[in-house]
Amino acid sequence: MASAAAGLLATLFTTGPASATPGPGDTPVETPVSSRQVADTRSAIRSGEIPGVDEIVHSANIQHLANVPKDALPSLNTDLAFQGRYAFAGNYDGFRIFDIADPKAPKTVAQVLCPGSQNDISVSGNLLFLSTDSSRSDDSCASTTQPASVKESWEGMKIFDISDITDPKYVASVETDCGSHTHTLVPRKKDVYVYVSSYGPAAAFPDCQPPHDGISVIKVPRDAPERAAVVGFPVLFPGEGPDGGGNPGAPTNPGVSKTSGCHDITVLPDKDLAAGACMGDGILFDISDPVRPQVLDRVQDNVNFAFWHSATFNQKADKVVFTDELGGGGAATCNAAVGPNRGADGIYDIVGKGRKSKLVFRGYYKIPRHQADTENCVAHNASLIPVKGRDLMVQAWYQGGVSVWDFTDSARPKEIAYFERGPLSATEMATGGSWSAYYYNGHIYSNDIAKGLDVLKLSDPRTDPAARLRMDELNVQTQPDYSDFDD
Repeated sequence: MASAAAGLLATLFTTGPASATPGPGDTPVETPVSSRQVADTRSAIRSGEIPGVDEIVHSANIQHLANVPKDALPSLNTDLAFQGRYAFAGNYDGFRIFDIADPKAPKTVAQVLCPGSQNDISVSGNLLFLSTDSSRSDDSCASTTQPASVKESWEGMKIFDISDITDPKYVASVETDCGSHTHTLVPRKKDVYVYVSSYGPAAAFPDCQPPHDGISVIKVPRDAPERAAVVGFPVLFPGEGPDGGGNPGAPTNPGVSKTSGCHDITVLPDKDLAAGACMGDGILFDISDPVRPQVLDRVQDNVNFAFWHSATFNQKADKVVFTDELGGGGAATCNAAVGPNRGADGIYDIVGKGRKSKLVFRGYYKIPRHQADTENCVAHNASLIPVKGRDLMVQAWYQGGVSVWDFTDSARPKEIAYFERGPLSATEMATGGSWSAYYYNGHIYSNDIAKGLDVLKLSDPRTDPAARLRMDELNVQTQPDYSDFDD
């Protein structure tokens, strides 16, 4: 247990490459590209149907203010969190902290080397939380890869003290079954509860046994984070047998992921409500008792959804948008061959109240611009743009870029703004694009897997009222209550 390793290797880098690299299987599996697809991509670039390699294009209502390339952490950029004037950016090699007081000129405050897929990141008060979802030799920031079949291997949550924003200190770790692919904070006054989402169990993995049909719940005392510990493993998909009660996947449902855990959870703490994207299932649940959540409803889409990836509530908490990560993030799924409904967002209305709440499907949303066959593109991490009376979202689509869209009419969503680059390559599949695109205090921040941090300014009468809202902290998977916001 690495709680004894306080400050052991919260190593800061300002120059030079990081020597540690993520372990095997950490990156999206890139699908091969045929000679015909290469020819089609080149033809589309020549004709202007798609942008040229690395060419930036955007709608007239978006301005590209800044880009900060990767520096000491060369691996894949991942999620984002915000607090005051700072943005916290995950990377498979660790995390980076930016001062964004001037959005036109973000400044690097710290870079912390701490490898472990995928380093999903959140902040609360003086604590920073980092997910590790690759089997490691130990829980230190100097760990190396080690097979999950070895009992002594470690995966789970790491906790840092960010009281000194320029010098984060590693203060605690908590091992969790199957690691921590993503996590979600449920803050309370004295404690922070952490919902750990993970999946991929196997009989050969001592600490990741099937059916793994629930989530780990960690309790972290704010004043004593070194006492953080798992306090529960609520089963969300009860069922008989080794596979539990989630979606069985193939052969029953061909092309659909078998449910063996959750990929991501979004909570509304002020409403004691949560939505889970759980591989083959989408769920709505009550978190009034954060250690013992109760499932209210569960839905499947065995026609168009392959992998339920993430969830976002609207402001009134009467809708949920679920994303489908078709192809695992390594495939070209935003083209004519795949079509508009697969690899899309699914919009669900919440009908009924309390224990009678039900998720009712209304429509799909997918970016309207076809991408090249050499561009990995899929629905990914998103956040609300808070405007009273409208349901607006900004969303990352990997190499599909950043899309701003309106789902006020659940059945007829439409894009209102976009930003993207042309393919990283016209001859082969190369992983890149926007992993996370979030709206925070008047600007859009996008963590591009390959290109670094982008800052965008959105100017549109439909979204401008949101610029007046100022937040002290934002973890997108812990959605704030915007009900007091008045435009």
